[in-house]
Amino acid sequence: MRRPTPFIAALLLTAIALTGCTSNDTLAEQYRDGNEKGYIAGDFQVVEIPTADRGEPVVFEGVTETGETVSSDDYRGGVLVVNFWYAACGPCIVEAPLLEEVWQEYQDQGVAFLGVNTYDQPATALSFARDNNVTYPSVIDVNDGRVKLAFAQVTPIQATPTTLVLDRDGRVAARVIGQLASASILSTLVDDALAEYS
Repeated sequence: MRRPTPFIAALLLTAIALTGCTSNDTLAEQYRDGNEKGYIAGDFQVVEIPTADRGEPVVFEGVTETGETVSSDDYRGGVLVVNFWYAACGPCIVEAPLLEEVWQEYQDQGVAFLGVNTYDQPATALSFARDNNVTYPSVIDVNDGRVKLAFAQVTPIQATPTTLVLDRDGRVAARVIGQLASASILSTLVDDALAEYS
């Protein structure tokens, strides 16, 4: 059973100390038991899923805010980061530059980013992208929810924002529930997914 690396464990503990985002403003730290190991602190949770425990590849298709059709087939063979968000979500606004930072760092290393907007129409999503300097595309999923449903069938989508890291086979390798606390946490998860194939 794979446990978080000492580096990511230290990052998570730092993030827990800095975020303090629980419903009653108390810090809670818990190590999750079971097949999926990770740290939980209030509404912030990071889970890395061992290779043997990953489910089937996620199969999805949607249309981006610019009208382009994208599907899981477009991303197979590379690591994919998927972020569920909407424009009026406060934590989504806060984490947007962190996601963009990691996207800029890894886009030349076989890593793709895709947003899944669960609430807005294209004009609102495009405005958000301009205002927050987000350069990767987002699927507009508000009308039928097909993309979110495809992911929810293989992994919990408990909150918005949620960020998933898919391995090169299209399986969920890690997930971040709640606002991303730092770019370095996501970078570490992406590094781990890339290292599986090196």
